[in-house]
Amino acid sequence: MARASGRGLSHLWTSLTSRSLTIDVRQPTVVEHIQRLQRLETVTYTMDKIVTGAKENPIFPDFLAGDRLLMLVHGEVVAGIDFTSLKPGDVRLAGKLVHLHLPGPQVFSTRLDSGKTRVYSRQTGFLVQSDPNLETQVRQEAERQLLEAAMAEGILHTAQQNGMATLTSLLQGLGFERVEFE
Repeated sequence: MARASGRGLSHLWTSLTSRSLTIDVRQPTVVEHIQRLQRLETVTYTMDKIVTGAKENPIFPDFLAGDRLLMLVHGEVVAGIDFTSLKPGDVRLAGKLVHLHLPGPQVFSTRLDSGKTRVYSRQTGFLVQSDPNLETQVRQEAERQLLEAAMAEGILHTAQQNGMATLTSLLQGLGFERVEFE
C-alpha cells in the first residue's frame, strides 16, 4: 500500500509542477517564424571547369604577339529563397492547414574558390608583355559559365523544392499537419 500512495503522490506532484508546451500558431507568429529564416540557402552547386582566354594580334602570330591563359577553376553557385519579402497575406491558416505563397527562388552568389583555382598554363608572345587584366577577365568568364551551368542543371528548381521541404518541416514542428504551397 505504501508503494501505491508513493506513486499517487509522485503523480500528483508531477501534475502540479509540470509545464505544458504551447506554441503560438497565429498568422503573424507563423509569418515571423518564416521571416526569421531570412535568406535560406537551400542548394549549393560545386563545379570544376577549364576556362581559356586569349589576346590576339590581328597582324602578328600568337608566338610573337599573343597572350593565352588556360585556367582550372573550382567554384560554387548558392541559391535559395529570400523570406524577408514574405507578407502576412502570403500565409493563410485554416486550423491545422497552412497555405503558403513562397517568394521565388534566386541565386545568392557565384564565386570561385581561389585556393582551388589555378592557372594551368600561360603563353605570352616574344614581342609583348602579358596582359595583367587577362586573368581577371578569364575569372569573370568562369563565374559566368558556372552560373550558366548551374541554371541549365536546374538550380532554381532544386532551391524551390528544398525550400518547400525545409518549410514543411518547420511548420509541422509548429503543430501544423498539412502545408500547401501556391
